[in-house]
Amino acid sequence: MSEVTERWVGEEQRRRFERRFGAHVGDWLEELPATLEALATEWDLTLQHSAVPGGRTSVVVYVTLADGRRGVLKLSPDHGLAQAEAQMLRMWAECGRVPEVWELDHDRGAILMERIRGRPLSASGVLPPMATIGALIQGLHSVDGEPEHLAELRPLMARVQFVFDMWGRERAEGPAAGIVPPAVLHQGFNRARDLAHDDVGTVPLHGDLHPGNVIDGGARGLVALDPRACAGDGASDTVDWLMWRITDPAQARQRAEELSKATGMDAERMLDWARAFAPCLAVAMVNRGRQQSKEFETVMELAQSQVP
Repeated sequence: MSEVTERWVGEEQRRRFERRFGAHVGDWLEELPATLEALATEWDLTLQHSAVPGGRTSVVVYVTLADGRRGVLKLSPDHGLAQAEAQMLRMWAECGRVPEVWELDHDRGAILMERIRGRPLSASGVLPPMATIGALIQGLHSVDGEPEHLAELRPLMARVQFVFDMWGRERAEGPAAGIVPPAVLHQGFNRARDLAHDDVGTVPLHGDLHPGNVIDGGARGLVALDPRACAGDGASDTVDWLMWRITDPAQARQRAEELSKATGMDAERMLDWARAFAPCLAVAMVNRGRQQSKEFETVMELAQSQVP
């Protein structure tokens, strides 16, 4: 990777990109500086000196527009992913719970969007009241989008399959291979599959709604970033809020009951989804060196529990 590219993508993110997209993503990364310069010229942007620490699917750069607005330029090797994200954010715009999309370049997999001031909830380490979380979830789920847009959303089962495939690979290739039994992951997948196929109401889902993807926007309230939009059971969007930093299964139940009051969704279904995805969270925790924690013990207890 050239020094120019390293200005925008660090070594750790490059490895995440390669695990996600394969070794051929290197060609895209080498072209990234030229792509950023072209977009800056076309959209009249001033690029920040370096990229924001990102995930495994996109590069994020803070920018300033010619009129002084501060924005975010987001690029992904998966151009379809960028288009789907922009479309979903625009559908959710009316609820004010997501950044505003200003430009989309499908051919380059680039989105120019509003920059939300604030810190991710994961950085603060403080979980807001479930009523506050519930208001965010309700805002996203209740948007009445264009029927053709909703029809284009992939089904929840596709997201379930992707998540379990990904964490199955992470388990097999990391330290979790010796700690989280494959049977536990398989049981979780079966549970999630059955829940996804249940005959329940279908809503537009964020698909990756966790504290790292939610910013405290102050007076604006909580704002969700980085959707992996799909359509299905709304209770599936509650998993990370039930499970975040819990040290006792009773905490998950209490949060589910509080979210149920805030959203009207069934608390038991939320808990069922939490049990289903718990093995994936367990793998993530082991691979990050957190297997000695009380939190890991609790997650594994839920992952291995029998559904009442």
